[in-house]
Amino acid sequence: MTAKPIPARMKGLNRAEICDRNFTEFVTEWNGRAGAGPAAGDAILDGSALDARGFAELLESQLISRHLDLMARVLRVQNKVFYTIGSSGHEGNAMVARLTRHTDPAFLHYRSGGFMAERFRKLPGMDPVMDSALSFAASAEDPASGGRHKVWGSKPLWVLPQTSTIASHLPKALGTAIAIEQARRIGHASPIPEDSIAICSFGDASSNHATAQTAFNAAAWTAYQKLPAPVLFVCEDNGIGISVKTPGGWIERNFAGRADLDYFHADGLDLASGYGQVQAAVEHCRRTRRPTFLHLRTTRIMGHAGTDFEIEWRPIEELCAVEATDPLLRSAAIALESGLMSKEQLLASYEAIRKRCFAAAEEADRRPKITRLEDVVAPLAPYSPDAVMAEAARAAPQDKRIAVFGNQDKLPEKLPPRHLAIQINNALHDLFCKYPEALLFGEDVAQKGGVYTVTKGLQKAFKGSRVFNTLLDETMILGLAQGYANLGMLPVPEIQYLAYFHNACDQIRGEAASLQFFSNDQYRNPMVVRIAGLGYQRGFGGHFHNDNSIAALRDIPGLVVGCPSRGDDAASMLRTLTALAKIDGRVSVFLEPIALYMTKDLYEAGDGQWLFPYPPQEQAMPLGEGRVYHQQADDLVIFTYGNGVPMSLRAARRIEARHGWKVRVVDLRWLVPLNEAFIVEQAKTAKRILVVDEGRHSAGVGEGIITAIAEGGHGERPFQRVVGADTYTPLAGAALLVLPGDDDIVAAAGRLA
Repeated sequence: MTAKPIPARMKGLNRAEICDRNFTEFVTEWNGRAGAGPAAGDAILDGSALDARGFAELLESQLISRHLDLMARVLRVQNKVFYTIGSSGHEGNAMVARLTRHTDPAFLHYRSGGFMAERFRKLPGMDPVMDSALSFAASAEDPASGGRHKVWGSKPLWVLPQTSTIASHLPKALGTAIAIEQARRIGHASPIPEDSIAICSFGDASSNHATAQTAFNAAAWTAYQKLPAPVLFVCEDNGIGISVKTPGGWIERNFAGRADLDYFHADGLDLASGYGQVQAAVEHCRRTRRPTFLHLRTTRIMGHAGTDFEIEWRPIEELCAVEATDPLLRSAAIALESGLMSKEQLLASYEAIRKRCFAAAEEADRRPKITRLEDVVAPLAPYSPDAVMAEAARAAPQDKRIAVFGNQDKLPEKLPPRHLAIQINNALHDLFCKYPEALLFGEDVAQKGGVYTVTKGLQKAFKGSRVFNTLLDETMILGLAQGYANLGMLPVPEIQYLAYFHNACDQIRGEAASLQFFSNDQYRNPMVVRIAGLGYQRGFGGHFHNDNSIAALRDIPGLVVGCPSRGDDAASMLRTLTALAKIDGRVSVFLEPIALYMTKDLYEAGDGQWLFPYPPQEQAMPLGEGRVYHQQADDLVIFTYGNGVPMSLRAARRIEARHGWKVRVVDLRWLVPLNEAFIVEQAKTAKRILVVDEGRHSAGVGEGIITAIAEGGHGERPFQRVVGADTYTPLAGAALLVLPGDDDIVAAAGRLA
């Protein structure tokens, strides 16, 4: 099918206007012969799986999507709309929506206007036009994000909002697919049917992204082991990524032959021929529970977004050829050829939907916008302190605890004081007794019990359906965590070392921690991410195993980071973090100092002063609460955390002996967010202040401590920082040259004398 050539006088028009005119002219000038018109249940064309009613509804969804795009281009210049990345050319994805259920979780490409318009049919009383217009207008009444971003999202329709879908959503889509089966295995009541599938759409350019390849590999890895992973990867192939073309045939060449990733192709430009192909892929995924790759042919007209003037970098002949493949022209031809609609009816429908979209947009522009900072951030980090503490103090069933620990006398609170690793292990056993929906997973955590034996015995106690090893891929570990959380489970993933987190950071920063914000707290993916890290490992050096880059965590909005220095604190902090996940849906990181895992002594070998009793079941730690050693001492106050706590306590003895000062040591325990009020309260009685921060000189926790003190009105106090150097950590004894030590603390105190 070819479109009418564009006259030279029209070459200066924007391409949205041309595509709009193309449709009207195509219908007006159509001179084919119409059929008798199919009945509602008849196939729209011979051999098509699509009946007349279905086609008519799909066509309407396509037209809604197109007119939302056209409306956005017009009203953006009037500052009534704030988003112009359109779906034009991708309207065929409406077929995927029609052939799946509204309870199939969907993680969508930003060109999903057709999909959304069609999925809105799944529930009565919903309006795809008004809901979308509110989102385009950044209205506070936007039912998806509350006006925080233009997203395709809907809580009742199980569309989890995405903001920048350049492959970052694929791991959590796969994680959600795996979680569907995982829920059944552990007896968890899933909020969606057991035979649901997860849908994940993306562009051909995004398929090359490392995060996408991670998900494809993990999907195949899972299927290879015959584990169910019912994810439908929908690659909407329009042949271009912004301005970089995808080599012809690349997607098919790259994916058609992959083992354990079942490939289907469908024509998204032709509803009549494409429908049966999409149907085959959906039914295969649902029936076999295998990862399925649907290669959906699309095109991209009107450019990447409203600011993309393709005519400036793309030949006019090429643009005209692309615009001739507009799927709406093919749908119009089907409607006319089949006799389903006359030219007059089709044009009337086209203009009626245009009018509807513009009217909705004008109304959305009149609706309230977010005007206060507190309203912007309200869903980012909800915190219900009383409810969280009540949940944290709720004990696990005693009969389950006795069964897990062996007998009454082996309960951890009956045992002598223990070190950090054992107390974390005991706390995890307790939490898994308390929360049957809890899952622990990562590299080496199962039979081996972790590289530091912190998870030893958990798999034996709670079986492989709740404690299991994953493939070596931190991105996918965190993607799995989001998937489990999406279906109401409580994931406790382990990242083996802090250095390994950085490759996968965006799964927390851009995905997990942002979901509450961009869904207006309608969707939550609660989790407690355990990460072993920080420095001072003796005999096991190098920067990968002595990573002090806490700044990467402090930069993530809404994240909570706790860092214990002793075993009893660790147990009570874990209770708080899991309660915070359950009550407020929060994402947190539990940063475990590796060098303190097995530490038993404080001042001298054999003194056992860094062993502590297991805290009673009802004892939990309020978020932000620090621990103060020697509260009444005020000659010198040392602020620190993690490894810095025992170092500072040892140094305090020497400082007291040398200068006659009384030294107070403040263990912050919570690093994100810093409890600034607590810091200021401790600083206001201090004669001198010392900050011991094992992070780096630049962008360490110490900067936040000093800022809190200064802004709290106590910046005139004499102070020093003892921090790590701005370098990677070397091997062997040289590591201690770049990390602060006891002597450095004593020397810094001397400079304050």
